[in-house]
Amino acid sequence: MIGPTGVGKTEIARRLAKLVDTPLVKVEATKFTEVGYVGRDVDSMVRDLLEASIRLCKAKRLEAVRLMAEAAAEQRLADLLVPVKAETSPVNPLQLLLGTGQVQEPQLSEEEKKTRYSKRELVLSKLRAGALEEELVEIEIEEKLPGSDAMLAVGIDINLNEMLGSILPGKKKKRKAPVKEARRILVQEESDKLIDMDEVIREAIEKAEQGGIIFIDEIDKIAGTKSASSGPDVSREGVQRDILPIVEGSVVTTKYGPVKTDYMLFIAAGAFHTAKVSDLIPELQGRFPIRVRLDSLTQEDYKRILTQPENAITKQYQALLEADHVLLSFSDDALDAIAKYAYSANESTENIGARRLHTIMETLLEDISFNAGGDYPDVELRIDGEYVRERLSLTYEDEDLHKYIL
Repeated sequence: MIGPTGVGKTEIARRLAKLVDTPLVKVEATKFTEVGYVGRDVDSMVRDLLEASIRLCKAKRLEAVRLMAEAAAEQRLADLLVPVKAETSPVNPLQLLLGTGQVQEPQLSEEEKKTRYSKRELVLSKLRAGALEEELVEIEIEEKLPGSDAMLAVGIDINLNEMLGSILPGKKKKRKAPVKEARRILVQEESDKLIDMDEVIREAIEKAEQGGIIFIDEIDKIAGTKSASSGPDVSREGVQRDILPIVEGSVVTTKYGPVKTDYMLFIAAGAFHTAKVSDLIPELQGRFPIRVRLDSLTQEDYKRILTQPENAITKQYQALLEADHVLLSFSDDALDAIAKYAYSANESTENIGARRLHTIMETLLEDISFNAGGDYPDVELRIDGEYVRERLSLTYEDEDLHKYIL
């Protein structure tokens, strides 16, 4: 995909992955280096795709067992809030060491059982009603060691703590937390018990191999010029040569097992302002046979971006200011004016595509955002074309003439 920044190259890949429900990973070609140099190896893009596939498959399994996990977590919270108060019978420590002694379960009388059952039912009803969210409970959680970025910094995708964690037993620590936070932790623990991670990994590998999408952005930045034979660009051509076997089809070793790249979809994108597609090595050009050129956005495109998407930037600002009691609305001529200023700003200065709308909307609503808030009643504000021209004319209509001065 060839086109200037901000025209939606990455968004096309995201929408495609969402439509066909496949894992997608976006990588920057500039992060990779030739083997032998300090930096990330190109094989890591396939490992990243597999991790994304595992997250996708695991999220689906978690959603399927969510109700059961929530019910089990609720029961555990009830046990924490209504503990067993009977003492355990004493046992000789020597018997425990020899394995002949057993800790007996606390014996409750019938009256105590009834009292505890009624208390537990009361607590469960309060938990379901959300009346105990701020109560503190003591829970036991597994202590996770933080990941080390030292190996990743030199291009090795190995987490030593994960390797050691499978050998050494995990430590557990007790901590006090409100019920709402404890519920989240316990639901996660119960969900992990209910899903089979081996099955998730098998499904994720198949999903990544058969339909995974790898979006390689900024590929024009590794297109080496003919004259540059040394210096900072020394590994550019090497990165292209390393990408070749992965795109064509090879087997990449991961910590979950070998992954084939034969049927993965590779999408490369770049602006190609300074470099040309012909600057890439011929073998790599042949691995991307379909070439699409995306045009710069027009004024009509900017208006459609402001109105049509489900999470358009105008709707985001309306929701943001509604929290501060400002009911914002835009007239049709205001949207036309915003689109016109976005188009003219991109034409006269750097063309940053749809990202220009963020700058323009922030400038347009600066005063309203600053004055919003407080305990005022709801205020209705309608932005029309006149207001847009008044706020943006000084910033975006005065042409910068300094570039013409010798």
